[in-house]
Amino acid sequence: MQASSLADIFKSYDVRGIYPDQLNDDLAYQIGRCFIPLLKAKNVAVGRDMRESGNQLFEAFARGASEAGGNVLDVGRVSTDALYFAVGKYELDGGVMITASHNPANYNGMKFTRSQAQAISLDTGLAQIRDQIASGDIPPPAAAAAGQITRRDILDEFAAHCLSFIEPSKVKPFKIAIDAGNGMAGETVPHVFKHLPCDVVPLFFELDGSFPNHPASPIEAENMIDLQAAVRKHGCDLGAAFDGDADRMFIVDEKGGLIDGSTVTALVALNTLKRHPGSKILYNLICSRSVPELITKNGGIPVRSQVGHSLIKQTMREQDIIFGGEHSGHFYFRDNWYADSGMIALMECLEVFSAANQPVSEFITPIDTRFRSGEINTTVRDAQAKMREIEEFYKGAQVDHLDGVTISYPDWWLNVRPSNTEPLLRLNVEGDTRELMERHRDEALAVIRS
Repeated sequence: MQASSLADIFKSYDVRGIYPDQLNDDLAYQIGRCFIPLLKAKNVAVGRDMRESGNQLFEAFARGASEAGGNVLDVGRVSTDALYFAVGKYELDGGVMITASHNPANYNGMKFTRSQAQAISLDTGLAQIRDQIASGDIPPPAAAAAGQITRRDILDEFAAHCLSFIEPSKVKPFKIAIDAGNGMAGETVPHVFKHLPCDVVPLFFELDGSFPNHPASPIEAENMIDLQAAVRKHGCDLGAAFDGDADRMFIVDEKGGLIDGSTVTALVALNTLKRHPGSKILYNLICSRSVPELITKNGGIPVRSQVGHSLIKQTMREQDIIFGGEHSGHFYFRDNWYADSGMIALMECLEVFSAANQPVSEFITPIDTRFRSGEINTTVRDAQAKMREIEEFYKGAQVDHLDGVTISYPDWWLNVRPSNTEPLLRLNVEGDTRELMERHRDEALAVIRS
């Protein structure tokens, strides 16, 4: 495969492309051959989601990895956070999750970890694999015997791990609608919720990589409509939606109102600080100002970070941070090998809501007091130039460059940052009032799109 084609699918944090045009079985085999020597690995876990090409890619990768001398633990069809669990729990040298997350049905991909579920990015190994394949410099088969491929069902152990973050006996018998989006939550949710007193109203639990009902991407409001309708129809106490590989999670209240990733970060932070007073809690800079305010008010230490799981996991490890959250629905836990888990975040929220003794919408009202634009993407020719224009336009503001450009005023703020993989600028705006948010959103978009 040409180096230019490989550059299209080897992204900052994973491999992802259209199957079989960009990512195919032969490439998966070559990645397996390169992955084992990269890690000097003996034992790795490999999982896959419900996509139709997952089995073929697994077989090809596992063949390459075993020829390179690696023992492959096949954990079957699992969520990404369950794969992270397997790598950490069984003290393996690394792991690969075959998934394209929320991407359309014709895509597939791979996420990679070292031991202790440490994410591998372009900077920490993916570029080396890409360049070896591009040059044809594939490491030779292992001099010793090929590795073994064995199978293990992990989902009951994974469920017990998720439940260990809370006291299940304190969870109230909520009626909860859960939208799996035909993704892996359809497999993991029953394993977890059979230990809880909740009445689950399942939506699209059938594993189907063609996504016949809606894209498995709950960060887009249009993909939450079915869940909102089900909550209202069945008189549920709340609803939850997972993305395709079930590592991200979003909530709706009993009225069907959307609760974004910032507010879930605040809720999990609140629960974490009850159990671990005075702890550091990480939030990315796109989260609402309400998040660090709540952390501080409840005796925690807020730590502001860039966007992106590799950076966040590294920061959490370096500073021994117990929990971190992102606006995008990723939630990271120190006691989960610093990896993200939508399921653990949902467990924490159920414990919070159980203790609150009031409807979800009423409980979050004093927490979620501001108005956010959501992430608005614009294709631009020169992202750096546009960010300079934004900074010049708001030259009286407080400015920082932790991630892109953040413009701060006492009653509103905005951030613009470039995409890692596309010629896009991402805009987020928050205001103390809806009028402030909308005015400055439109104002900033006019600058970006001029």
